[in-house]
Amino acid sequence: MGSGRQGEEEGLLADSTSATVFLSHKNEIPRDSFHLAYISYFTLGAGFLLPWNAFITAVDYFGYLYPGTSVDRVFAVVYMLVCLVSLLLIVAYSHKSDSHLRINIGLVLFLLSMLVIPVMDQLYIKGRTGMLPGFYVTVASLALSGVADALAQGGIIGSAGELPERYMQAVVAGTAASGVLVSVLRILTKSIYPQDAHGLRRSANLYFSVSIVVMAICIIFHNVASHLPVIKYYKDIKMQMISEEKNVSSSLTGSVWRSTLWNIVGRVKWFGLGILVIYVVTLSIFPGYITEDVHSQVLRDWYPIILITCYNVFDLVGKSLTAVCLLENTKIAIGACFARVLFYPLFLSCLHGPKFFRTEIPVTLLTCLLGLTNGYFTSVLMIAAPKTVRLQHAETAGIVLVLFLVIGLAAGSVVAWFWVL
Repeated sequence: MGSGRQGEEEGLLADSTSATVFLSHKNEIPRDSFHLAYISYFTLGAGFLLPWNAFITAVDYFGYLYPGTSVDRVFAVVYMLVCLVSLLLIVAYSHKSDSHLRINIGLVLFLLSMLVIPVMDQLYIKGRTGMLPGFYVTVASLALSGVADALAQGGIIGSAGELPERYMQAVVAGTAASGVLVSVLRILTKSIYPQDAHGLRRSANLYFSVSIVVMAICIIFHNVASHLPVIKYYKDIKMQMISEEKNVSSSLTGSVWRSTLWNIVGRVKWFGLGILVIYVVTLSIFPGYITEDVHSQVLRDWYPIILITCYNVFDLVGKSLTAVCLLENTKIAIGACFARVLFYPLFLSCLHGPKFFRTEIPVTLLTCLLGLTNGYFTSVLMIAAPKTVRLQHAETAGIVLVLFLVIGLAAGSVVAWFWVL
C-alpha cells in the first residue's frame, strides 16, 4: 500500500521544481480520515449530472405539458450550447478566477434552476397543457443549468486533477452513480405511479425534488471538503508553485497565458480526443437507439428502462474498476477509445442481422459492454491527463478535458439524429 500511494502522489508532479516542493512536504501528508474527501468528491461527481438527468428523465411530462414542441431536441441543443460557450470562457479566464468560488456559484445556480420547475408547476402550470410561457421559463431554467454545469463540472474536475488519482476516480465514479440513481427512480416511479398525466407529473416532481436535496448536500460537502487537512495540503503546494512560477515569469497575463494555455492543450489533446470519441460513439447509440429502435415482445415498455439501467450500472462498474486496476499505458487506452466505433456494426446487426442477434440477450450484452467501456476508458483518461502538466496547471487541464467531453456529447447527440440504422 505504501509504495502504491507514493507512486500516486509523485504522479502529481511534472517537473523537477514540482518534485522539490513536493518532497519538502512529503512527511507531512495528512490522511483522508474516514475517506471524507473521497466521499465528498464522489458526491460532487454525482451532483453535477443530476440536474440534466432530471430534465431528460422528465421529458415525457414536458412533452405532455407542451404538445407540438420538440422538447428533447430543444433541451439537448440549449443545454449543450450554453455549457460549451460557458466552458470556453472559463478556460480562457480560469487563471484569473478561483475554482472554489466557481464551484459554489455553479452549485447554487443548479439549486435555483431545479427549484424553478416544481415551484412553477405548483403555482402556475398546475398540470395544465399548452402553457407556452411555462415552456420558455423551463428552457431558461435549463440554460441556467448549462451555465451551472460549466462552472461546477469544470471546477470539480479541475480541482480533482490537482489531487492524487483516487479523487479524480471518485468524481468520475460519482457521475456514473448519478445515472444509476436516476434509473432506480425511473423504475420506482413506473412501478408506483400510473402512466397517465397525473403519474407523469408526480414522477417529474420527484426527480427534481431528489436533485434539489442532492444539490444542497453537494454545497455542504464541497465547503466542508475545502477545510479538510488533506485537501488544504495539496492546495498549499499548488499556491507555493504558482508563487514560484510568478517569480520566474512575472505574471500569467496576455501572451504569456495564451502560450501556457496552448501548451496545456497540446499536452492533453490526445486524451481529450479519446474522450471526445468515447462520447460521440456512446451518445449516437445511447439512449436514442436503445429507447427507439429495439423492441421486445416479452418486456414491452420495460425493455428500454432495463437497457438504460444496465448501461448505467456497467458505466459505474467501469468507472469504479480504475480504483483497483488502472491501465497505465495511455496509448492503448486512447486506441481502445477509437476502437469503440466497432459498436456501430455490432448494434446494426441487432436490427438487421441473424435472428438470434435481434433478441434481447445480444442487445443487453452489447449495452452492458457499451457502458463498461465508456466508464473504464473515460476514467483512465480523466485520471491520466492532468498528471501530464505541472501541478499548478492541472486544474486548467481538467477544464480542457471537460470541454472535449461536452463537444463529444454534443456531436454524439447530433449524430444520433441523423444516424438511421
